[in-house]
Amino acid sequence: MTDRGRSAKQLTPLADRMRPRSLEDFLGQDEIIGEGKLLRQAIESDQLPSMIFWGPPGSGKTTLASIIAGQSRADFCALSAVSSGLKDLREVIAQAQHNSANGKRTLLFIDEIHRWNKAQQDALLPYVEKAVVVLIGATTENPSFEVRGALLSRCRVFVLRQLGEADIVRIIDRALRDTENGLGGLDIQIARGEVLLMARMSNGDARAALNALEYIAGTGAISGQEGITEAAIKESFQKSHLLYDKDGEEHYNIISALHKAMRGSDADASLYWLARMLEAGEDPLYVARRVIRFASEDVGLANSRALEQAVAAYQACMFIGMPECNVILAQVVVYMAKCNKSNELYVAYNEAASDVREYGNLPVPLHLRNAPTKLMKDLGYSKGYKYSPAHGYKEEQEYLPPELRGRKYLK
Repeated sequence: MTDRGRSAKQLTPLADRMRPRSLEDFLGQDEIIGEGKLLRQAIESDQLPSMIFWGPPGSGKTTLASIIAGQSRADFCALSAVSSGLKDLREVIAQAQHNSANGKRTLLFIDEIHRWNKAQQDALLPYVEKAVVVLIGATTENPSFEVRGALLSRCRVFVLRQLGEADIVRIIDRALRDTENGLGGLDIQIARGEVLLMARMSNGDARAALNALEYIAGTGAISGQEGITEAAIKESFQKSHLLYDKDGEEHYNIISALHKAMRGSDADASLYWLARMLEAGEDPLYVARRVIRFASEDVGLANSRALEQAVAAYQACMFIGMPECNVILAQVVVYMAKCNKSNELYVAYNEAASDVREYGNLPVPLHLRNAPTKLMKDLGYSKGYKYSPAHGYKEEQEYLPPELRGRKYLK
């Protein structure tokens, strides 16, 4: 059927059509909106604070805001930080001030609020502070880093968790049964094992699961009596199910997990976190650079060849790139995990750097200074210096400034 022959509802994506309209239908976030929870009470009593919803894609941030909009008596305005700016904000604020003068509250929902810059967030701050608007922000990024501190301090942060597989299964089943908004009228057959596979591949993202289901149904990739097959499900997801943002928090979470797994000498976990990065499209040279750092920070003097291995892996990745270099990174990551470990150099350097910050620019002792001119010799430069080879490298001589005499960084 062409788009011309389809209704407006049919043209709306399945994920939007199946969006819950009430708290009773909202799945997977009982920790914050379950019976008796403060947020649920605030929603039901229509006494909402300004707040930030922080959670992974498809966890229900926008849906929860939509439910709040449907239950609240306040005027509801929605902006996307991707496509809106100060001009749009000023228009909303003008309407909110008009509402306030007439005894009506305004709820302002800003999707992906982390994409607004400092100036845009600062422009919003006074109106949140004076309660001209009640802010509901949604973000996939850690608000501690992406939302201005002054604005964040005036909001409650609610963390939405990744949906569990059981929640995704219920959402898929609901879409397959629903004849009004879902796919119930198509009589789609799908085995329980394939539903579980789809739930697992969605990685807690309800939207991803419904998009994949709709894609399969729309392309007719359904095999007769067998219904939706495992092959069709895997093709519909491809790599889109791998949650990974090279500039976002998950990027840093996973490289941190890789570093800590190598430090803990767990080669299997190290391989897993490496694969998570590479299969999602991470730059192999970024991983190789981090392994070079690890070789000195966490292996150090316990195995001086670790740095050679890390540098060789980096060079090899430069030569051949992905996907061929994946096994090279696997080799060096496992090597690092299995190495004896020592952070002696890391600790020693940090102690030396701490002394630099505390004592400032201490003068180099005169006997350690070169004296290429007569004036410098007359001033005592190099006087009393003991040439190490002439003393069999057993000379007794102080190499630190007097203020740090006897300091031992390497224990």
